[in-house]
Amino acid sequence: MKKKLTTYDLTLVAMFAALMAIGANITSWAPFLQVANVPLSMQPFFCILAGLLLGSRLGALSMTIYALIGIAGAPVFAQFKAGIGIIFGSTGGFILSYIITAFIVGKIIELNKTKGTGIFYTASFVGIIVIYIIGTTYMWLALNVWINAPMSYLSAWGVMAWFLVKDVAFTIVGAIIAPKIYHTVTKITHHRTAA
Repeated sequence: MKKKLTTYDLTLVAMFAALMAIGANITSWAPFLQVANVPLSMQPFFCILAGLLLGSRLGALSMTIYALIGIAGAPVFAQFKAGIGIIFGSTGGFILSYIITAFIVGKIIELNKTKGTGIFYTASFVGIIVIYIIGTTYMWLALNVWINAPMSYLSAWGVMAWFLVKDVAFTIVGAIIAPKIYHTVTKITHHRTAA
């Protein structure tokens, strides 16, 4: 039986949904965060971190809420865009991939009893692989099937190569900091429930 969501759970879920909105548009506030004119979106970083720290259920829930807020019309997607049309655009697959990724990353952590540093690296890199496979494949399908802007699958991966480099770097940073945050939060949560 699944435990009910607490106020603490909902706060963490809302926080990561907000971080996704900030991560999508971070270059709007800090335009210098670009490499070769490629904006440094922090969304994959926050998505994977949500899975690592919140677990499969809450991590996926935070990404679902983020997606639904954007679909409902709040300008939380990249370049402050919103609406269901973004999901059917070339980047829509990445938004959908965040839900699946947070769940998978969280599940990897949950299934590992030791919670050693290595499992955080493994889960993080599985996460970035899932994001790019789903997102890039969806982009290729969108361009070739309903957007009518044909592109080869190899070219689609070529376009994403610039983003992949920075996301791998952010993934390493996330894997380094996540265990410390995870163990600190776990201790606090344990003391709160034991009191």
